Amino acid sequence: MFKNLKWKKLLIFGFLGMAAGFAYYYFIGCVGNSCPITSNPYLMTGYGLGAGLVLGWDTKKPKAKNETENNKIEGK
Repeated sequence: MFKNLKWKKLLIFGFLGMAAGFAYYYFIGCVGNSCPITSNPYLMTGYGLGAGLVLGWDTKKPKAKNETENNKIEGK
């Protein structure tokens, strides 16, 4: 289905973040309107999604194909 691992990883982390955000609302969130963020399940699910995507984002740079390309870039 997904051939690129980056998108699969983002999807998994996004769903896990959404589940964690909703779980935080359900078990810990405030009752009533005293806490505007944690009393709304949609906001907490969205914040969880955002946190999951940030944690799942791949920050590694791709490696160069061979040593000569690295030497040309560095000026050696």
